[in-house]
Amino acid sequence: MFEQFSHSNFHTICDKLAANDPDLAQIIQNHGYPPLWSRPNSFETLVHIILEQQVSLASALSALNKLRERVQQITPTRVLLLTDEEFRACYVSRQKTVYIKYLAEAIVNGQINLAEMEKMPDDIIRAKLTALKGIGNWTTDVYLMFVLQHTDVFPIGDLAAVNALKRVKNLPKETAKEELLSLTEQWKPYRTVAAMILWHYYLSAPRKSLKE
Repeated sequence: MFEQFSHSNFHTICDKLAANDPDLAQIIQNHGYPPLWSRPNSFETLVHIILEQQVSLASALSALNKLRERVQQITPTRVLLLTDEEFRACYVSRQKTVYIKYLAEAIVNGQINLAEMEKMPDDIIRAKLTALKGIGNWTTDVYLMFVLQHTDVFPIGDLAAVNALKRVKNLPKETAKEELLSLTEQWKPYRTVAAMILWHYYLSAPRKSLKE
């Protein structure tokens, strides 16, 4: 069964990780606890995560806000009424337009039920979401971590988390993903919170120190 974090246990989990990993302890000592980042379990949130794929957070939010202006409320049925030209006017690429429409159709036809996912284990959620066009492991990881708040996900496809991990552990730039994943095993069953500590470091530490 999956475990979740919340405001009531988040700092306790951070403390457990810090007690077993001096590098994570140093981050918390230098920068404080990470924010408990969370998002509502909604179609709009998944659209937002799709928009964040391989672009800056600022440009993704700009596109999301444009979509909001266009349809008032981002729902599957309203989004499916938009033309490709209207999506383009909202700064949404042709590829992501396809992904968003595919997701909307999957929800409308009952293939995906977001409320039901709140009771499902990680592997079932991953199988359901990655079966959809345009949703891969990174998008699923973000959904599991930020929306469902499952405690044991490490987003190996996330450059910020991976670069912070390499920096904190003094690993060479070319370290393989398999080796990095093996290293994160020490943080089980709280790899999500460990990743949040790394993101906090990435956002708080001087940028030049993260490029090495």
